[in-house]
Amino acid sequence: MTRALALATSPGVPLGPNPRVGCVLLSPMGTTLAEGFHRGAGSPHAEVDALARAGDRARGATAVVTLEPCNHTGRTGPCAEALVAAGVARVVYAQADTNPVAEGGAATLRRAGVEVVGGLLADEARAVNREWTFAVEHGRPFVTWKFATTLDGRSAAADGTSRWVSSRPARIDTHRLRARCDTILVGTETVLVDDPQLTVRDEADENLPRERQLLRAVMGLRDVPADRRVRDDAADFVHLRTRDPHEALGALFARDRQHVFLEGGPTLAAAFLRAGLVDEVVAYVAPMLLGTGRSAVGDLGVTTIADAWHLAVTDVTVLGEGEETNVRLTMTPQDRKEDND
Repeated sequence: MTRALALATSPGVPLGPNPRVGCVLLSPMGTTLAEGFHRGAGSPHAEVDALARAGDRARGATAVVTLEPCNHTGRTGPCAEALVAAGVARVVYAQADTNPVAEGGAATLRRAGVEVVGGLLADEARAVNREWTFAVEHGRPFVTWKFATTLDGRSAAADGTSRWVSSRPARIDTHRLRARCDTILVGTETVLVDDPQLTVRDEADENLPRERQLLRAVMGLRDVPADRRVRDDAADFVHLRTRDPHEALGALFARDRQHVFLEGGPTLAAAFLRAGLVDEVVAYVAPMLLGTGRSAVGDLGVTTIADAWHLAVTDVTVLGEGEETNVRLTMTPQDRKEDND
């Protein structure tokens, strides 16, 4: 299973919209017959890839796969039926498939007389497809909120300037994080005031566009003028005419989007936080003080320290050096529960 997980994360495999899956076929003696992995939407699934490589040797084999074999016909046929047709005797999978469209593969295999064992290294398999798993189980995309701030919590100076709050190493790192998502979301205010292009650019040269681009989503009721850079032909664009974060994420989920990179201003960030729709926070903190200026986040309804929002720190990384230093904090919001005592 460890080998199957490594196959699932082979270089070049996209993070979505399909889950990353690896498969190893073993002979009755335990030797490897063939390996396979899914290379993205429309390509053969991992099990079918491995079966094609094994040919007739698959009869009587054990298939070790990172995700429960699918049970539906989409761009490709059901993997559960392909395993049965190949004569596979046993299937061991890690993560159960809770996608209502594809679930039920284990039951199909058992009805056909195939021995099935599930749950081996399930947590590790879930980690391989963190955002896909979250989206399937919650019915909305996973949301990563990214912002840059000074040590005293300012995202811009009093005159609105903000260019050096995030250092060049931090900006390059931001493009790396953007590339892990399938959607970047901002509010209309950000588009009207800053006119960002919202594309993913190369780590070595932040002015060089990458081939894989995100869906650029703008949320708000105001019109987005045709001359804004977010509407150029560098990537797809959608205007979500709503102020409701739940409605915005619902519209993106309907477009098969699973990981949203939230880069809007303080008002939009506060709206998502208060709605309980931020799943990960990435903050780039500059070792500088402004004293006044725009806050990194808007009103969260906190009037006393007892009501403060708490986040669990999962990673701390120093980027750059000297005046180009930023500290990247990766955090997870903690569940907020009302105190009824």
